[in-house]
Amino acid sequence: MSTKQEGVMEETSIQIQTKKKVSKKWFAFESLAVLLATIFFGVPFYFVIINSLKDSTGAAELSLAWPESFQFLANYKEVLMLNDGIVWRAFLNSSIITISSITIIILICSMAGFILSRRQGMAKRLNYVILMGLMIPPTIVPTIWVLQKLGLFKTFPGIIFLESALHFSFACLLYTAFVATIPRELDEAALMDGCGPFQLFFKIIFPLLKPVTSTVIVLSSIQIYNDFENMLYFFPGADNATVQLTLYNFTGIYGTSYHLLFADVLLISIPPLILFIFFNKKIVDGMTAGAVKG
Repeated sequence: MSTKQEGVMEETSIQIQTKKKVSKKWFAFESLAVLLATIFFGVPFYFVIINSLKDSTGAAELSLAWPESFQFLANYKEVLMLNDGIVWRAFLNSSIITISSITIIILICSMAGFILSRRQGMAKRLNYVILMGLMIPPTIVPTIWVLQKLGLFKTFPGIIFLESALHFSFACLLYTAFVATIPRELDEAALMDGCGPFQLFFKIIFPLLKPVTSTVIVLSSIQIYNDFENMLYFFPGADNATVQLTLYNFTGIYGTSYHLLFADVLLISIPPLILFIFFNKKIVDGMTAGAVKG
């Protein structure tokens, strides 16, 4: 074997050993990340589950201890039947608000994103500035005053329009970035074939927006469904209960029914958790698809 061949073999051996060392470091880093994620997210989730299965005395200790007696059916049945089924009513109200808001957001923001993406010059930059400004949360009292003047305070249309407006900017920016990846030649070809503006958008462009639409649906629906503050201020009333506001039914000045509170927390966490588990890949795909070209 020549000296040159020995040198090549030695260099290859060094590269293999270096790759093994890097691989071991990455494995240790990933194991540490999984362990920390389990501690930060798994322990609180276990805490809620285990305390929702205890009786009132055991849950009041707020510990991670195993329950002395399981009250699974009793606790969850009491939560679902409380106040003539207010939790069921809250699920219905939250579903109506979430689905209606998401429908409006998708229709308006997809069309706005298409126009903003195709527009050039100072108007495009000005629209971006306005969209960034709309991300600032509204002040409570002036917003209530406006809703009262419009006759929309404490009504479904009022809270649906409000939630749609609050999520408009983020969704519009996502659509704008995504539409920028679609070549303009596609628009020109469709127009030359006789498509009108609405046909161009709904038959050609909108079907191509499925990845970013999935992202908007998952992110916005989770945020609207879990919204507590806006529902409390702008949609008050016993008949207007939403899932997050049902937590108030189990807390009071003189005591808190922790076993029922944790059972309610677990129940209202199930829908967004299922949505996130099944569609989390869509979130990444939709956000990265429009990240290259803006």
